[in-house]
Amino acid sequence: MATTGARDRTELLKNASVVTTVVDAAMEFAKGRGKSGALLLGAAAVSSRVPGFGTAASLALRAYRRLR
Repeated sequence: MATTGARDRTELLKNASVVTTVVDAAMEFAKGRGKSGALLLGAAAVSSRVPGFGTAASLALRAYRRLR
């Protein structure tokens, strides 16, 4: 069973992942990349249930841009 401190850290990291993914989505919209912004907003929504999903989506999007 996890301690209260561990649960607090887990929630903080989960929330940070969602917030950073939303910030990445806002930056994409500001650059005129609507599809990428929408993808990242969806990933942020999923990340609220699956920790790290938004971060993984953001990294995958950046890797895709570098390799194309």
